[in-house]
Amino acid sequence: MIIDKLENAHLYYCLNRNIEKGLKFLQSNDMLAMEDGKHIIDGDKIYANVQSGMTKEPSTTPWEAHKIYTDIQYIIKGAEIMGWANLENFKADSEYDEEKDVIFGNAKGSYVTVPENYFVIFTPEDAHKPMLKIIEEKPVKKVIVKVK
Repeated sequence: MIIDKLENAHLYYCLNRNIEKGLKFLQSNDMLAMEDGKHIIDGDKIYANVQSGMTKEPSTTPWEAHKIYTDIQYIIKGAEIMGWANLENFKADSEYDEEKDVIFGNAKGSYVTVPENYFVIFTPEDAHKPMLKIIEEKPVKKVIVKVK
């Protein structure tokens, strides 16, 4: 897991070419004006899901993990808490959905507050639990860039 301000995204271009493209997409677009929904960046290799919603009570949401895609989760407006756990601390309680590249379960992990204009990178080695309320449920607009 990596967390940083978008202005520092260039420091992570070295991770791989597709992560670089995903970060540059975030840096070069007016994310606040972008409509909710799927936005193709490079076919099925890199795409963005813009979403607006309410943060949630942690007990109401499962942990998730991916086998193929890395998530770059960027907070456009608002703030949320995200959970992180290494896969060794994740226990699946559902079948892996190949089409959606997701498996849900439980984990023992750590939590971090992610403010506006920050991004978090979760690789397939990371389980995560996003969209959690800080004190009370509040609106948040974010984008999740999916990178193969």
